[in-house]
Amino acid sequence: MVDDTYANDVLVSPEWAEERLSEFESDDPDLRLVEVDVDTEAYDEAHAPGAIGFNWETQLQDQTQRDILEKEDFEDLLGSHGISNESTVVLYGDNNNWFAAYAYWQFKYYGHENVKILDGGREFWLENDFTTTDETPSFSEQDYSARGPFEGIRAYRDDVEKAVERNIPLVDVRSPEEFSGEILAPPGLQETAQRGGHVPGAKNISWADTVQDDGRFLPRDELLELYESKGITDDQEVVAYCRIGERSSLAWFALSELLGYEDVTNYDGSWTEWGNLVDAPIETGSN
Repeated sequence: MVDDTYANDVLVSPEWAEERLSEFESDDPDLRLVEVDVDTEAYDEAHAPGAIGFNWETQLQDQTQRDILEKEDFEDLLGSHGISNESTVVLYGDNNNWFAAYAYWQFKYYGHENVKILDGGREFWLENDFTTTDETPSFSEQDYSARGPFEGIRAYRDDVEKAVERNIPLVDVRSPEEFSGEILAPPGLQETAQRGGHVPGAKNISWADTVQDDGRFLPRDELLELYESKGITDDQEVVAYCRIGERSSLAWFALSELLGYEDVTNYDGSWTEWGNLVDAPIETGSN
């Protein structure tokens, strides 16, 4: 595993995963490895043996509306890929696990109990010469029955409006340039909002500050200092957001799962929704 000083046993090391590749490759659904990317071309070229490939945009999003999967679609996706309710699912992916963290959050939203993240993600796995293959695994279909949804980990527009009114901490995990309104999206990515800036009162704690240079999460004491130095403590509600909900899932994971904060929600509508609302209050500049 990884560092047992984290609040929850939800992070596994690449070494731990490589020792269990034969189990991940087995048709027995006890262990499943899933790579989650926004573009699965990289998965097609090389991935960890036994890893299932999920495309975040086409498989973990509702295709008729920019929203989380409906429960029935989530059940079909997991069951058709050999995942059962009892499976321990280990998730990893590109962009320092942005999309793997979103998948983790969605698994928890629908009540899957045994789910973990592979520390360092796809980049760490490849750069440190862990075993790869280009073979796509095929597993026997399983019956999967989702629970929930558990709305306590999700924030909506109304929740953000109430957070602004009540001075509930909001964590904006985008880059300082996005937060200030200088740019609308990271370089090379589609601009999905009409206006730039941030939700009034939000603290800019970039997702990039939660990980080390190699993509692995900061040790617990450093993570705690990062958030507490900006006034984000575990005695209050916390709402995390970004542009489309994936980077904020990483912050939600760090706060809720690694640090054990008790009341953290992910606003997956994020700036794509807020920045397009006609009457939503917006601030610009840094903090």
